[in-house]
Amino acid sequence: MGNDRVTPGNPTVLSLELNGEAIEGTTMVANRRYWGGEEGDTVFRWVLTSSDGTWNEIEGATSSSYSLKCDDIGFYVSVSCEPVRIDGVHGSLVTTEAIGPIIPGPPACRSLELAGSMLEGGRLTSHAEYTGGVKGNCIQQWFRSHDDGSKDELIADECLDLVLADVDCRIEVIFTPVREDGVQGSPKSVSSDTILPGEPKGVSLVIPECFEDNEISPIKAYFGGKEGTGKYTWFRTTEKLDNLEPELVASCSEVVGETLLYKPSLVDVGFYLILCWVPTRCDGKTGDPLMAITDNPVMAAFPSVLDVNLKKTSSDLYSGVGIYYGGYEGSSLHKWYRESSDGTRICIDGAASSTYEVADADYSCHLLFGYTPVRSDGVIGEEKFSEPSDIIFPEQLKIETLSFKGNQVERETLAVVEQIPRNETQEHIWGNYKKEIKYQWFASNGSGVDLSFEPLATECSRSYRVRFEDIGRCLKCECIAIDVFGRSSESVSAVTSPILPGIPKIEKLEIEGRGFHTNLYAVRGIYSGGKEGKSKIQWLRSMVGSPDLISIPGETGRMYEANVDDVGYRLVAIYTPVREDGVEGRPVSASTEPIAVEPEIYKEVKQKLDDGSVKFEVFCVTRTEHPKRHK
Repeated sequence: MGNDRVTPGNPTVLSLELNGEAIEGTTMVANRRYWGGEEGDTVFRWVLTSSDGTWNEIEGATSSSYSLKCDDIGFYVSVSCEPVRIDGVHGSLVTTEAIGPIIPGPPACRSLELAGSMLEGGRLTSHAEYTGGVKGNCIQQWFRSHDDGSKDELIADECLDLVLADVDCRIEVIFTPVREDGVQGSPKSVSSDTILPGEPKGVSLVIPECFEDNEISPIKAYFGGKEGTGKYTWFRTTEKLDNLEPELVASCSEVVGETLLYKPSLVDVGFYLILCWVPTRCDGKTGDPLMAITDNPVMAAFPSVLDVNLKKTSSDLYSGVGIYYGGYEGSSLHKWYRESSDGTRICIDGAASSTYEVADADYSCHLLFGYTPVRSDGVIGEEKFSEPSDIIFPEQLKIETLSFKGNQVERETLAVVEQIPRNETQEHIWGNYKKEIKYQWFASNGSGVDLSFEPLATECSRSYRVRFEDIGRCLKCECIAIDVFGRSSESVSAVTSPILPGIPKIEKLEIEGRGFHTNLYAVRGIYSGGKEGKSKIQWLRSMVGSPDLISIPGETGRMYEANVDDVGYRLVAIYTPVREDGVEGRPVSASTEPIAVEPEIYKEVKQKLDDGSVKFEVFCVTRTEHPKRHK
């Protein structure tokens, strides 16, 4: 054999077949038989031919297979193959018969993907590759899938912005291909990984207008998973800071609170408030601090006053009080009012302080205290009134002591004397408001240490004349003073020592009788001075015009029978009162008119004398015999 080398034949396509159905979505494959040495990069050209014979080479389709697309529908497809040997030698071009026309395939989703950041705040975008004729209104559904298998349908188109609710869930997209003629293909779904929370962040922080004692609720927006318990720090500063760097704020401000909510107090009025918020996720991870400052200083509340009332601090002094509220108090206004029984209320001139001294015009009226709050900047609030006081009365009349004036002896008149307190108030009240003083006298039932008294019903005056029955008893007088308002003072009483009998005395002494020499005369008088003893009586005769008295022997009784010896004389009785203990009083006398002859006897005697005949009857009385008449 020779040493000649065998050379390859010309590259030739012995046979070329186009396999596949002319349906959109089908992958057409060009099967060939090659001859001519080792095959190199054989060239394929895919051609679409229209029904009118116009053809176009499909750009980029240079491999042995080609997937029919939507745009190919209605065309015929064919493939040309130009064999190429490994050394680059090209062979003759071979072309298959055109297959077609290409018809639409069933609607389908060849691929479905989710792209984007699977983190809270991120955006997911779905990418679906549709096949199956002209794409109609395909259905794309978004779902939030929970660990327990439940799902929440979401509203989105091709994009979904991930929110807090998506954290720890998966996002699922179900794509249902729909051709323009309404035919639906099989749905295809894809799920994301578990959505992770975002980094904790304070999105916004706003402090609303601040007022004294109104709780502040900051307006804040948080991002970054489920919010945990953040850290809050309130600062108070005199100036509004433009630079809210934490270090700067901490150096020139005062910390006043460490909770989300804060209620400004009086000390915050006029200051700016700063809130520092450290956003915190539920797992404890913190974000960067966010700070906010009020637009204006804390405003004082509108001035008002609570619990207005008045207190009686002494008998004639009242004090008005109230609790001021609303910033710092300025020169608040105080007024006092006088309210009469018919409800008429009068402002008292000159009463403009928190204390008030009662005047005479206030008696029988109520007092009210009026408090008008005034803030330090001059803002005036509403006047508030206290409840009316009790009816104003002067201090009650007082009697310090009660004493007796006069001797505590029978027949004497006792008078009580009131001693009032020696002070200006009582002297004023007694001088202007005393209506009357009432008295009541009592007499004891006996004597001793424990005395009991019975009232003397008719004895209700200042004075009392001591009677015979009072001897040995104690007398008591009770006294009360009543003012013009009908109020009574405390009762004051005084008790006498046991009443002593008076000096024996006879009063209204007189002699009773007809005034003739045959009459019986009796001495009558009123005795006083204890119990009467053996008082002395002496009968006498007195000549008219003469001071001399002629004692009538033996005539010492209360009765005296006149006789002819008394004719022309006045009868005189001297009565010396004697008390049972022997004490004598001053003698008292009484006398008659001159005694006259009995008119009948005078007439008879005169008749006898005129007739010249007289008959005498004489009675002789011996010691041992009865009287005998002699003619």
